[in-house]
Amino acid sequence: MNLFDVNWIAILVAAASGFVVGGIWYGPIMGKKWMGAVGLSEDDVKNASMGKIYGGAFAFSLLASWTLAHTFASYAIDLGFSAKIMTAFGIALGFIVPAIGTNYLFSQKTKSLFFIDATYWLLFYLAMGFVHALMS
Repeated sequence: MNLFDVNWIAILVAAASGFVVGGIWYGPIMGKKWMGAVGLSEDDVKNASMGKIYGGAFAFSLLASWTLAHTFASYAIDLGFSAKIMTAFGIALGFIVPAIGTNYLFSQKTKSLFFIDATYWLLFYLAMGFVHALMS
């Protein structure tokens, strides 16, 4: 199996689904709490280089989606729908959440910020896992 033998449409759709989850999570659901937890005002957010931020975030979403697709493609058997969703969730729970948790401990970030961001990453990977499971 080579690095590019993956479903590129699924990669794009899964990355977009994770991106949409982020827009909802950090918008109407947790936007104000997140801004308070990181110390940003609405003016700070409005004055940011949103093209650079969203473009970079989507590029990272594509990388995460490609890595997930490559992980699924590297198995000798098809994992099946549920196993792909659980694997995606497990990646977030076992790798992403501990990594940000460790960073937040050392940088002395608040527990509320950790829970906001950790929950986002769990939802992000669930959404991507669902799309990859559905499209492969």
